[in-house]
Amino acid sequence: MSEPSASPPPRSAWWHNWITLAGAVIAGGSLFAFLLLFAMTLSGFGQRSPYLAILAYIVAPAFLFLGLALVLGGWWYARRQKLKGASVPPRVVIDLSRPKDRRILSWFGLGTLGFLLLTAVGSYQTYEYTESVQFCGEVCHTVMQPEFVTYNASSHARVACVECHVGSGAASFIHAKVSGLHQVYGVTFNRYPTPIPPPLAVLRPARETCEQCHWPEKYTGNLERTHHRYLADDNNTPYTDRLLIHVGGGSAVNGPVGGIHWHIMAANKVEYYATDDQRQKIPWVRVTGPGGRTTVYRVADFKGEPPPGQIRRMDCIDCHNRPAHQYLSPNDAVDDALYRGAIDPSLKAVKRTAVDLLTRGYKTQDEAMGRLAAGLRQAYGDGPKAQAAIAAVQEIYRQNFFPAMKADWSKYPDNIGHLDSTGCFRCHDGRHMDADGSRQMAATDCNTCHTLLAQGAGASLATLAPAGVAFKHPSADIDGLGLLCSDCHNGKNQDN
Repeated sequence: MSEPSASPPPRSAWWHNWITLAGAVIAGGSLFAFLLLFAMTLSGFGQRSPYLAILAYIVAPAFLFLGLALVLGGWWYARRQKLKGASVPPRVVIDLSRPKDRRILSWFGLGTLGFLLLTAVGSYQTYEYTESVQFCGEVCHTVMQPEFVTYNASSHARVACVECHVGSGAASFIHAKVSGLHQVYGVTFNRYPTPIPPPLAVLRPARETCEQCHWPEKYTGNLERTHHRYLADDNNTPYTDRLLIHVGGGSAVNGPVGGIHWHIMAANKVEYYATDDQRQKIPWVRVTGPGGRTTVYRVADFKGEPPPGQIRRMDCIDCHNRPAHQYLSPNDAVDDALYRGAIDPSLKAVKRTAVDLLTRGYKTQDEAMGRLAAGLRQAYGDGPKAQAAIAAVQEIYRQNFFPAMKADWSKYPDNIGHLDSTGCFRCHDGRHMDADGSRQMAATDCNTCHTLLAQGAGASLATLAPAGVAFKHPSADIDGLGLLCSDCHNGKNQDN
């Protein structure tokens, strides 16, 4: 008599394999992570973290789908093996009356709780890290070292990078990252420009970034500023100016409308067209006042009309274009070091010497450190004052010059003011005229945006003139030549 054939295993046994089991674990953990992150978004975290939404709605679901795919893949593999005649694992049966099964189930339950706890902690820690400054500045964007260093020295060093560069919600994150895919390619294959160009075309509007903390419509009035500078003569003569900056306000509800913040007043509409990527050359400006009256100003050599779609409405970032990544010019940095005492002003012509050394071309930072030290030792020996000057000048270079990326202040103009770059004079240069050429754009004289209270040193600086005094350049032969400040104050002219 032949032996009866064994009954085939049930189809449910096709799910009993390690691939399906691994997929179930991944799917379960990712579902738990999704629920945790989703709860965090509902609690308000998502309003301040642009990365939380992407973790909740993209990363966690991606792992969930991966786990489900593994579950189905394991089922398909077991079924295929059965059709080929291979054995299928027997059905798993848990009998709680058996001590061994109870122990296994207990350990499985503890392991599951531990896995879910690690998933929760890991999800939150991942969210915290991906929105950190270190993630942006040191892990993902290593080529952004110059921006990272200047950011840490800025007044916005406690504002996370993502707050300005990404925005809240999954849509903002996806837009920022998709638009930067070419940058990932460039970094991976070492095909990126040096220096990195400012991302002006993809910056978020100021109302979504700056104005979340700042309120330009608020009446600010006048702000007093004191600039401590030193002449490039043998005595490093101090030359200080004290002035009032007419910031004003941009809303009649909060105070008189006027001053610099007039430009972003809701009732005004200031538009312009720039012919270069950094918005430094502006030949055409259109101003629409509260009554709807429109005036167009243009320079004489700009004919025709701006190309469609390239007219920009002015906002905060057009002047405050380097709020968190400012590179100091050699003149400004050395003046600051002299004022703080990091460089001793008694060293003969140290202002001129330091600026000269800083503006020479160096291929690497190591080369710069060596040549800066050698130049200062040659001029001042190796005493304590010279050593302090060497340390200060080297630190200036480390904080503001990055030869590997060809990045320094000259590659990134700062539009606040008009000293080291054109700034305000991009428009208020006396060359922008209305349609019939009878009226130039306003605010082309020194006292429109600021009032000079005192200048110079000693007694002349101690006496303030509330009505303001006329600006006198330390070099008398400069006055009356019609030069812009930035024509000379370019960090390379040793006589400014």
